[in-house]
Amino acid sequence: MNGWTAAGTALLLGGVVPAAYGAATGPVRRRVPAQNLVTTLLSLVVLLLAQGFGRPAYVDPALVLAVLGPAGTLLYVRLLADRLADRPPRPRTLLTVTALTYVAVPAVVLPLCVAAGPGRALVKLLVIGVLLVMGSRVAARAVTAAVSTGHGRTGPAEGMSDG
Repeated sequence: MNGWTAAGTALLLGGVVPAAYGAATGPVRRRVPAQNLVTTLLSLVVLLLAQGFGRPAYVDPALVLAVLGPAGTLLYVRLLADRLADRPPRPRTLLTVTALTYVAVPAVVLPLCVAAGPGRALVKLLVIGVLLVMGSRVAARAVTAAVSTGHGRTGPAEGMSDG
């Protein structure tokens, strides 16, 4: 075991497992932000393990997760907008998830960029980092918008019909 795999294991056990528990149990107001956090942290774990095992091809699943994770959160927000509007997540929760993303992503991606050196791998790592940060921000804003509007309060959401 090297430092990269140790860091990946620590992030998996200390971050992904508790966040996954939050996403799997409890009220919707906790599940949606926790799901967003799980996908971000899991992507970082995959990056760390790819470096630890010396397998550059393992970075591709992290890229896919960085794209699909926030998209999944946006889908859940869209489908659960009424429930989120009835019992909104605490603003502190959304702020904590976003701040944790802003800290965790650079803390993992920048050392990986240094280890990768200049080249295509560096660009891919930077793209993944930007996607993770921006995806978390967009998802947090979508949750805030769902809380303020909800589908049932103003009729169907734009682009959706009742029939």
